[in-house]
Amino acid sequence: MTGAGVGAAGGLVSPLGTGLPLVDFLPIATTFVAATFSAALFRRYRERRTGAHLLWWAFGVLVYGVGTFTEAATTLFGWHEGLFRAWYVSGALLGGAPLAQGTAYLLLKRKTADRLTVALVAAVALGAVVVWRTPVDYARVEPHHLTGQVFGSPWPRVFAPFLNTYAFVLLVGGAALSAWRFSRKAATRHRFIGNVLIAVGALLPGIGGAATRFGHTEVLYVTELVGLVLIYAGYRLATLRTTGVGGEASEELPDGKEEVVPRR
Repeated sequence: MTGAGVGAAGGLVSPLGTGLPLVDFLPIATTFVAATFSAALFRRYRERRTGAHLLWWAFGVLVYGVGTFTEAATTLFGWHEGLFRAWYVSGALLGGAPLAQGTAYLLLKRKTADRLTVALVAAVALGAVVVWRTPVDYARVEPHHLTGQVFGSPWPRVFAPFLNTYAFVLLVGGAALSAWRFSRKAATRHRFIGNVLIAVGALLPGIGGAATRFGHTEVLYVTELVGLVLIYAGYRLATLRTTGVGGEASEELPDGKEEVVPRR
């Protein structure tokens, strides 16, 4: 029986004959997780027929999956300029921003969230134009890895820190705030744990992204998968259904609100 081999550096190598380490194939698994999670969020939105936060979360997880799909395709088929640019827009620019925008609609006033949406869309659109128009230095291209170092200009990398900081403040900060609110009551312990998982999961891809600047793309692949799994688990835990007055099921949201679930 043929299994994974061991590379020169001591890491496991794929048995597919590519010579690449198994960690390079993790984005394939992450893409499947993202598709499943996004579909669940879209389905929940359709059931409720309301909730801008659900739409933004679903879109955010879908975009997350687009980014990991480009990584998986690069691993399987090699570097391509179109895949690279799509990866940078979906990962470095968008990243956790749509998820953070969902949190904005959940925690902030609607007018405030709407204004933040206008600013976010404008920033991402401008950044995307810069990404698609900036030339690539092909001498820096790695056959099966994606990195922003291949840009021939630093301008595309100017937008990412601002957008990622925005995502960090709202997504991680919002989850941390909710966790703190629920930390002192035994009845809301599951919501406390769920929000902690969301906060930790949202942090991990950023750590992996920082590692890519030092040439460690494999760290990003690991943190993307683990981070998304933690966010998914945290969301499921923080939105447990409970039985309310009259036997109606109510769904708890990560911030402590409840939505009545119609009986079928």
